[in-house]
Amino acid sequence: MAARAGGRPHPAVAAVRYAVRSMLADLSPGDLVTVALSGGADSLALADAVAFEAPRLRLRGGAVIVDHGLQEGSGAIASRAASTARDLGLDPVDVVSVAPGIGEPGGLEAAARAARYAALAAVADRTGAAAVLLGHTLDDQAEQVLLGLVRGSGARSLAGMSPVRGGYRRPLLGITRQQTRDACTAEGLTWWDDPMNDDPRFTRVRARRALADLERDLGPGLAAALARTAYRLRSDADHLDALADEALTAFPDGSVVPVDAMSRLPDAVRTRVWRRLLIARGAPAGSLSSTHIEACDALVTRWHGQGPVDVPGDVSVGRAARLLRIESPASG
Repeated sequence: MAARAGGRPHPAVAAVRYAVRSMLADLSPGDLVTVALSGGADSLALADAVAFEAPRLRLRGGAVIVDHGLQEGSGAIASRAASTARDLGLDPVDVVSVAPGIGEPGGLEAAARAARYAALAAVADRTGAAAVLLGHTLDDQAEQVLLGLVRGSGARSLAGMSPVRGGYRRPLLGITRQQTRDACTAEGLTWWDDPMNDDPRFTRVRARRALADLERDLGPGLAAALARTAYRLRSDADHLDALADEALTAFPDGSVVPVDAMSRLPDAVRTRVWRRLLIARGAPAGSLSSTHIEACDALVTRWHGQGPVDVPGDVSVGRAARLLRIESPASG
């Protein structure tokens, strides 16, 4: 690794550092923040900024590298990322090997994501980390919004990834992918380009290519505009979610729901209540689509004697007179 730049930082380095500093300002002295480090430019720029900012904020900076074992040489790649993290001064640095469940619902992408987050959560719990930092950028946010549009999803999906969710934080949602590369170059850091990021079998790769095509055809700035859309929708979605959480308290049983009470809820709130009810009865959140929600909601708004609606997780929703019944293995 080349020597890190001294003196006044490159503009990209300064932007990444400022984003990290702003995201960590509320933490307490001595807290540990852990970077989810893949070795790619995004997470490497993030790790470099944490190594710089954490001591100045009287925080401790660490890293965790998750080796999915999905390609030849992944162990060596993980070891190099860990070595770079230690060279930056991060401590502790953990390397965790996981085995995504191939063939699980959602495919390889979903399985790898689930395995990765489980590993990150386990390390954070063991080390007592106050926050796990993820390297998602403005470009990732734009791709997320584009995927939401393609799926016909609602405001929550179009609101994209939240900067803070539980113990996870995403400082770089206002930083472009090019800026992270520029920051790494300026700091003398060599990143790894994951070949899976160019594999069109994966939905996100196709979204990335589609976004590039759209920017070429419609003009630059589309990714930034989509990211701004996510930012503006997030407060609306948060407000509707809060109303749904409040409305849900009227159905403490969760398996028997009065039709009249559901029908009085505004559409935007009722569909969110449906989602919460179904997940509580065992429907997997990642497999629950708007089509499932709409079919259940038709039992309230367009009921003409139709039979039960089946949703993922072996959950069935039916109506008898003025009552809705949600049956599932969890009910037994």
